[in-house]
Amino acid sequence: MGRPRTPLLDRERITTTALQLIDEQGEFSVPQIARRLGVQTGSVYHHVDGRDGIVELLRERVASAIDPQTLGLTPWDRALESWARSYRAAFAAHPRTIPLLMTSPVRAPRVLEQYERAVTLLLDAGFAPADVMPMIIALENLVLGSALDLAAPETMWELTDDTPTPHLAEALAAVSENRADRAFETGLQGLMNHARTLQSTTA
Repeated sequence: MGRPRTPLLDRERITTTALQLIDEQGEFSVPQIARRLGVQTGSVYHHVDGRDGIVELLRERVASAIDPQTLGLTPWDRALESWARSYRAAFAAHPRTIPLLMTSPVRAPRVLEQYERAVTLLLDAGFAPADVMPMIIALENLVLGSALDLAAPETMWELTDDTPTPHLAEALAAVSENRADRAFETGLQGLMNHARTLQSTTA
């Protein structure tokens, strides 16, 4: 038989299958990927550097949805806010990848390039080098936590008659349907106000 025109296995198919498994069940394994693609497990390892390699391919795939133009906007605070919103949208599309990616060091070249641009943005704006990574990490904590919040049930508090919580009930009743978006914007504006204060004292 002749060789198939379309390869049965490549890095793109492996990444797509791993992402499908995570979206469905929150985890993946190399044997599961092989079974779904109809190949031997050993064949998968010919294309990727083990499980860690697949994790980095996943990171690159999800992060590729972040608009790269945001970090080129001016002024710096507009760029950072736009990047945060695009970052959140990218990971909100695949929230189950977040726990997996948060426990693995970042190695993907395209993702590292994006961090380089974010760091350069803040340094060029006059931030002290020691303040740059705490700012980016704080922004990521907000973004990824909010992406998970978007996947949570709209009602996260189940009130019962056994525990009187009248003020909590009043506050919950006052929240509109876009609770997650409002919470994200509240956190983002607080962080950006701190960043502007920090920048003005060092620039």
